[in-house]
Amino acid sequence: MSSESIEIAKNRYQQGRVAFESGLYREAIEQLEKASALLTRNTRLSGEVQIWLATAYEAAGRTDDAIALCEQLKRHPHHETSKEARRLQYILKAPRLQRPQEWMTQIPDFSNLADNESKISFSANPNKSSGSKKPPERELVDLSQVNTKDNRFIWVALIAIGLTLVSLIWLNV
Repeated sequence: MSSESIEIAKNRYQQGRVAFESGLYREAIEQLEKASALLTRNTRLSGEVQIWLATAYEAAGRTDDAIALCEQLKRHPHHETSKEARRLQYILKAPRLQRPQEWMTQIPDFSNLADNESKISFSANPNKSSGSKKPPERELVDLSQVNTKDNRFIWVALIAIGLTLVSLIWLNV
């Protein structure tokens, strides 16, 4: 294994991590697979790359590939890699919890947005004036419902600040 191929692998590994952290999972998988192919299988760096690859597989929806890779990595000679593979595989095999629909936020699909740009047209409406908008009315607060009693917090804070300043000045002299 030449030092040049190790440097290339490290570079691809970093690119894969950046792509993964940016949500570009296909690109992350591509970079991490290339980095993994350049490294000797039983090294610490190779194990680290493959753990990231398994995580990218899962993020891209390729859970079976991620579990299979974790199964291989559980026998990795580097202890931290095999431990992480066991932990990751346990998470991947865990049953999926059902979440109520109101807990979920739907993310719109903008993949076809570039295709639709040519179909969208904007026209100015001369009948409406932009100056006719009224500012939103301010909600009035009933002051009889507001607790205006002094709780002496301000005085306690001011005394604490004063004591702190005096002690700092006294210690510096």
